[in-house]
Amino acid sequence: MKHTHAAADLAWPTGFRAYTGHGGLREPGGDDISVIASDRPAVSAAMFTRSLFAGPAVVLSRAHAAGRSLRAVVTLAQNANVATGRTGEENAAEVVAKVAAVLGVPREEVMIGSTGVIGRPLPMDTVRAHLDGVTAAAFTAGPLDAARAMMTTDTRPKTAVRKVGPARIVGVAKGVGMLEPNMATMLAYVVTDAALAPSDADAALRSAVDRTFNCLSVDTDTSTSDSVALLANGAAGPVDRAEFAAALADLCLDLTLQLARDGEGATKLLRVTASGARDHGQAKRIAKSVLNSPLVKTAVHGADPNWGRVVMAIGKNTERPEDLEIRPEDVTVRFGDIEVYPREADHDVLDRLTATMRRPEVHIGVTLGTGGASATVYGCDLSAGYVKVNAEYTT
Repeated sequence: MKHTHAAADLAWPTGFRAYTGHGGLREPGGDDISVIASDRPAVSAAMFTRSLFAGPAVVLSRAHAAGRSLRAVVTLAQNANVATGRTGEENAAEVVAKVAAVLGVPREEVMIGSTGVIGRPLPMDTVRAHLDGVTAAAFTAGPLDAARAMMTTDTRPKTAVRKVGPARIVGVAKGVGMLEPNMATMLAYVVTDAALAPSDADAALRSAVDRTFNCLSVDTDTSTSDSVALLANGAAGPVDRAEFAAALADLCLDLTLQLARDGEGATKLLRVTASGARDHGQAKRIAKSVLNSPLVKTAVHGADPNWGRVVMAIGKNTERPEDLEIRPEDVTVRFGDIEVYPREADHDVLDRLTATMRRPEVHIGVTLGTGGASATVYGCDLSAGYVKVNAEYTT
């Protein structure tokens, strides 16, 4: 597995191409429609939000993804097309049909993502007219172009590249708010020219998502549009399955950290690790409880080493019998590498703690004393900027 991030490496894997353009969704302008496609059949795996209000894009894509043969994904930015009734379903299906016609592939091999304002119908007059003018020759966009066209309140595009043997893996993602994925993530698409069996693609994606995107939270809110997909067209030939799975997980972690750093109003990346847990589920649950606490997040924003807020966030987990096994006398809390509970901090330690909390990346560690499992989750601080972005977000 090789890490690559240079601009020269930021190109699609063999056999993939993309299109971006302005379809009247983004005001005052800028690309808001993107299509990523393989020029040959592909195998695929995908995961989607479990929200009860999943949008038509998710419902349609879930059905198409069941065939494990997706070879294209179209994304509409600035409009989620959620809670729009039968009209929303028909509009999503029409977009997919038009993209399939441009590519000359069955519509069942096209996935759709839609992100932005909820409850607003798609401006189909402009979207339809735009798609009617797209041709195969227009597919000249690169990964950065596609990542930019997907953005809503993101401040920068998110891309990542890895190599495994002769194959390359390229990922693009968006999402900085309404963000605590549940079995999926925001919008994230990963394409590769590795040859994979459908079962191997599915297993690798689910494992990667569980350890990365599903360990991410900006504001505890799970979107109605979360979708992640892996498309593999085999143009580079077979690769070692274990190496591919490791590279995919590493790429997804890269994108996860980019998303966390760009969280709405974020000024710091926050990592929370829970170790010494009964099992992975308990570790992840307790770590998320700390990560999602507004009091912890604001303390991190203010560089205040208030460990009392951390023990509060641990101690409020009383609904599961196994969490009642956590005893205060067995718990430790660390900011960076400095233990703050149960020891008493002197002034020298307080100065070091404040310096630690002022860093652009803050790591909080807790040991639970109930077993040997661990989990790390990722997020950001909570600032006045988050309130401003969401108070002014249009409906």
